[in-house]
Amino acid sequence: MTWTFTDDVDVFLDNAGPSLAARPAESTVVLTVTAALRRHGPHAYGDRAPVMGWWRGADGEVAGTLLHTPPYPATLNALSPEAVGPLMDARRLTHVNADRATARAVTAHWPGHRVDGEQRLYRLGELVPPSPAPGGRARAAAPADRELLLRWYAAFAVDIGGPGGHAERHGRAVDERTAEGRLTLWEDDGVPVSMAGISPQLAGTARVAPVYTPPEHGGRGYAAAVTAEVSRAARAAGADEVLLFTDLANPTSNGVYTRIGYRAVSDRLVVSAEGASDG
Repeated sequence: MTWTFTDDVDVFLDNAGPSLAARPAESTVVLTVTAALRRHGPHAYGDRAPVMGWWRGADGEVAGTLLHTPPYPATLNALSPEAVGPLMDARRLTHVNADRATARAVTAHWPGHRVDGEQRLYRLGELVPPSPAPGGRARAAAPADRELLLRWYAAFAVDIGGPGGHAERHGRAVDERTAEGRLTLWEDDGVPVSMAGISPQLAGTARVAPVYTPPEHGGRGYAAAVTAEVSRAARAAGADEVLLFTDLANPTSNGVYTRIGYRAVSDRLVVSAEGASDG
């Protein structure tokens, strides 16, 4: 039983890829982040190189993964209980995104900790279009929308409390998603009022993100409508599963998504060791 670490995404996927693909909903973030690392190189998410790792259990099978792209938290997936202690001995982790049980096991190795966020993963069941439907219609984002979309991406990053310095990555995401038809706007009376993006399909899954409505347009059903549209389109394009994450501290967004057919799969915690920074 041992951990193996690498900064080479191809080596990581050669070893852990089958395990991730076997649990695509739980592995959605790891699948999309590693796809971006393959496409854009090791500094796709920051100046520091990523660290990836996998744990092999007594039977030799992969039974858990680590993905760390500083300055973001280390994402831990499907860890068997016996993998946590050796991981904490091998890596100085102080900021982790993990399922509740794994997060509790990690924080037992710290003298103190704080919970920075609680997230819920949802899977689309039967899609239920919003009723009553808001005014307006969906349309694909176009290059002419770029400046608006960059402002909205920046505002969304502030809303979710992510690390700063996103401008280059936002521009890349907006340009790629616009060119590939993966960014949708909801317009009312010709004015863009909400947006939703969708990830590339990986292992039969697609994930809705980001979803953003400026405060001045909130409360009118636009987010539900644009999310329903990108979800419908993902299914029509062949996705076996359509997923999204919500912040459990936001009851409004959780209510929006359940009303249009999303059902809870699992919860994750983002936890930090008090008084420490990632190393």
